[in-house]
Amino acid sequence: MPAITTRPCPADACAALEHSGMAPAWARLYAARGVTHPEQIAHRLPQLLPPTGLLHIEQAAQILADAIRDHKHLLIIADYDADGATACAVGVRGLRMLGAHVDFIVPNRLEHGYGLSPDIVRLAAARQPDLLVTVDNGIAAVDGVAAANALGIPVLVTDHHLPGDALPDAACIVNPNQPGCDFASKHLAGVGVMFYVLLALRAELRQRGAYAKIPEPDLRVLLDLVALGTVADVVRLDANNRTLVENGLARMRAGKASTGVNALFRAAGRDSTRATVFDLGFMLGPRLNAAGRLDDMALGIECLLADDPATAQKLAQQLDTLNRARRDVEAGMLEEALAILATFNPTDSHSLTAWQPGWHIGVIGILASRLKDKFHRPTIVFASNDAGELKGSGRSIPGLHLRDALDLVDKRNPGLIKQFGGHAMAAGLSIATGQHETFGQAFEAVVRELIDPADLEGVLETDGELDPADHSYALAEQLDHAVWGQGFPAPLFTTHFDVVAQRIVGEKHMKLKLARDGMVFDAMRFFQADPLPERIRAVYALMPNEFNGQQSLQLKLQHWEPAN
Repeated sequence: MPAITTRPCPADACAALEHSGMAPAWARLYAARGVTHPEQIAHRLPQLLPPTGLLHIEQAAQILADAIRDHKHLLIIADYDADGATACAVGVRGLRMLGAHVDFIVPNRLEHGYGLSPDIVRLAAARQPDLLVTVDNGIAAVDGVAAANALGIPVLVTDHHLPGDALPDAACIVNPNQPGCDFASKHLAGVGVMFYVLLALRAELRQRGAYAKIPEPDLRVLLDLVALGTVADVVRLDANNRTLVENGLARMRAGKASTGVNALFRAAGRDSTRATVFDLGFMLGPRLNAAGRLDDMALGIECLLADDPATAQKLAQQLDTLNRARRDVEAGMLEEALAILATFNPTDSHSLTAWQPGWHIGVIGILASRLKDKFHRPTIVFASNDAGELKGSGRSIPGLHLRDALDLVDKRNPGLIKQFGGHAMAAGLSIATGQHETFGQAFEAVVRELIDPADLEGVLETDGELDPADHSYALAEQLDHAVWGQGFPAPLFTTHFDVVAQRIVGEKHMKLKLARDGMVFDAMRFFQADPLPERIRAVYALMPNEFNGQQSLQLKLQHWEPAN
């Protein structure tokens, strides 16, 4: 059972925010997340870090400007997740706005694997491109870039993943995480990097006089896509990323979202004019990702590029159907995994690895995430591919940098891992068939060395008690519309309640009435229907509820334990 703790809140920062006019409840929430001045949460576009801070971005802009001038054919090499899809759509739309002749190609996860591989280069070469531009991939494509160079096709890499020991021999690399780059926001998603490249390209074209007689293209129209990809990729929402997301959400709420994004909202049964981070991360993002997991991400990219509403809606409905199929596949794999792990005792292991013949390679990342959440252990799940390999997808917990752990496994066991890459919290790898047990042992040894045992216990960090007077629909709606996410978590509160009523609804949810200090609150406990004792200590979020035109506050119960 996780330990419930209260997030530290610096008193001086809280007082400064209150002194600036911020309501006490908000001052406390923001101060606890490192905010010391209201400007840090103003999220105005002029506050964005300038593109010039990204290493080599001026060179990238010059390469692209020259290609536009010379009417060259650009081909974007995309990734097959939501970040890659939105980065591709931003690249195609933005480059066309700026005068480029550009198309895209995206690897099929099941046929080609990840990124700019030599196989993808051969497919791309058939399109006779003059320049390849990677989005959300490429920093590890040493062989792929070499293959392109051998064919005389230069490569411009735009990526955000961590580099390996060697960088590809590309014409130019733009990546905030490459050696020597001092860009202050290391957490840009792939779509954010592409957006920044477009900003630099527009500045280069401006300097060349391209807009002396015509208006400059307004790149703000791309921010809905930037926001979607940034949230869906679960990158850290530092101040720069929050500004990108906030302004993308503002465009959606103002009815200015792109046709494809609006179609995804409708397919998900959501209202784009009331868009929230939840919508992007849990409603739209999974629908885009389903294409890359089960089919072809070209479907998702075409949806984001569609300008005709009927075409976009048809594609969005196909994505919705794929997402339903993905959920069914995931549910079956999770049931099998839990059966395999029925005797797994988390106290005996610091990590978890799993493999089963027949598991779908497109769903192992989600399965790894589910198992990681259940057992609170760094988890890697494998599936077989047609090349005689096991492809693995991993998810980590706070306290273990997953890519660094894989790097150490690789160094200590040469040849065990064929390829790997990723982030602190998520990574992918490939090993030979039959090597999953050997890998599991090596991974466990490294995790035991790197992780603090206390990190394995799990901590549920909250914002402490919320004054009963602050429990209102208005605050719940304001919290729902604010930008929260990785590194800037949504508020959770904790206190003791009397459980005065409880009943099962929808066969798997619990509807509750919770009492505190003479006040009674409606509450929901989703996907768990076991009864609660008469008095509990609860961890909960405020949730705005609308039903039959009536607005009310509801508490969303995230965790409970018996009250002392």
